Amino acid sequence: MHGPASPAWLLVALCAATGAYCLLRMRSGVEDQRRAAGGEAVMGFGMAAMAVPAAVFTPPAWAWAGGAVVFGAAGLRGLWAARAGRRHLHHLVEAGAMVYMAAVMAAAPAAGSAAHTHGHGPPVLTGALLLYFAGYVLLTGVRLIPGVAVAGGGAGGDGAATAGWGDRPELARACRLAMAIGMLAMLPAM
Repeated sequence: MHGPASPAWLLVALCAATGAYCLLRMRSGVEDQRRAAGGEAVMGFGMAAMAVPAAVFTPPAWAWAGGAVVFGAAGLRGLWAARAGRRHLHHLVEAGAMVYMAAVMAAAPAAGSAAHTHGHGPPVLTGALLLYFAGYVLLTGVRLIPGVAVAGGGAGGDGAATAGWGDRPELARACRLAMAIGMLAMLPAM
């Protein structure tokens, strides 16, 4: 991404914190949640690495190609997991966006990502991904509203009291929301 320093560092912090939280979620007793949290941790840390300002560290071209391979593998894993439920399709789109961004950076790391717009606005794929992630952010934000009321209201204690903090669906949604917002910040620089 390598944009201006202040927003880039904020994005690094957001994505790294999300990745760290997802690592903690991997301690869940539910296997499906552990797997999803592992993939989300990889996404969070990968996004944090991509957002580091170029003035601090400019990775070699092979690092971007390596990132594309890692996120391509994550995309294949998301495709395989999508057989069990369509909620895994978001991981596939997210991994595809990461492959796209890594490939763009690998193609011209010295010129910077902003050079890829060629003065004609964002490429079609960038625009489609921006629309997808904007819709995802809005939909997930709306879905979090009832989750906050249920978590705060505590209607009985049987479901919320026995579930660990890593198993709470509203926290997992907030994690995915943070990463989608990060994608919205990173994609316009492509």
